[in-house]
Amino acid sequence: MLSMNLQRLRDKQLIMRYNESAWWLTFWKKSDEFGFLATAQSQVLQQCLKDLDRAFSDGFDRKQPLKRTPQFKKKGMGDSFRFPQSIRLEGSSVFLPKIGWVRMRLSREIEGSIRSATVSRRGKHWFVSILTAIEVAEPVHELSTAVGIDRGVVNLAVLSDGSTFEGSKPLKRLARKTKFSNNWMRQRERITRLHIKIADARNDAIHKATTIISKSHAVIVLEDLRTKNMTASAKGSLDEPGSKFRQKAGLNRSILDMGWFEFGRQLEYKQRWRGGQVILINPRNTSRKCSDCGFTDKVNRPSQAQFSCMACGHSENADVNAAKKHSGGRACR
Repeated sequence: MLSMNLQRLRDKQLIMRYNESAWWLTFWKKSDEFGFLATAQSQVLQQCLKDLDRAFSDGFDRKQPLKRTPQFKKKGMGDSFRFPQSIRLEGSSVFLPKIGWVRMRLSREIEGSIRSATVSRRGKHWFVSILTAIEVAEPVHELSTAVGIDRGVVNLAVLSDGSTFEGSKPLKRLARKTKFSNNWMRQRERITRLHIKIADARNDAIHKATTIISKSHAVIVLEDLRTKNMTASAKGSLDEPGSKFRQKAGLNRSILDMGWFEFGRQLEYKQRWRGGQVILINPRNTSRKCSDCGFTDKVNRPSQAQFSCMACGHSENADVNAAKKHSGGRACR
């Protein structure tokens, strides 16, 4: 269906929405070429088409910050499927329609009424995520403190109160400890395990940091960083080649290794849970502006780590100065 819609876009025709694609699904299940689709639970296939329909809607929605046309997923990347109903739990087993009872290890107690179950694969292992609905009171944060945060490549986060949170830097650690042979690309299973290890280490560090910060402050001020734009390649084209490509690639790797986007995403939803708030400010000149007097100039930053104001003489760690400026900044939304 994605292929058909992409062709329609190339031909400047209207794309097919969910109702029309659902008709094609019924047709395909009866055909010789795609008859294997009938072996899957029908609602799982319908959920996939609904996800595609939503992806196209978001891709053409001007209000969405990241607008893009849906693309094909690589085999083995993001393998998952969703059951919208008829899921049952009994002890250490879960019932999945058309599959039956499957043994599992429950990581936490299920609260509320079950709405759906998503089965996903990571390496050799399968996981099931249970979505439930439960009524909760309107959250109100226990504290009234506010803090500014500066994200960096040396530390994951530096707070305006001087606290620092180190990132796990799993890519750097593994690059230093693990050497692959020339045919490492063929060792797919080993590489998959390593990438899962990298993702788990990064996610664990981010979860610990965001939980501590969210519990400690009612208002959190962050720079409104566009990580996707910041990590764009500097390679350029044959006609207009980029400059300092290797340095930019190294910076991009460090930013992605820290997980800036995920850090901000987790802070936002954890603050909503606790009744707190995340305020995003314009990042322009925040690293060059003095948190004491407001004087702004690139000479205030004699080095990556140090900030020294040329106007009032204020001097401290550059990331701490930037974080303090965030906490006193004005929200841009």
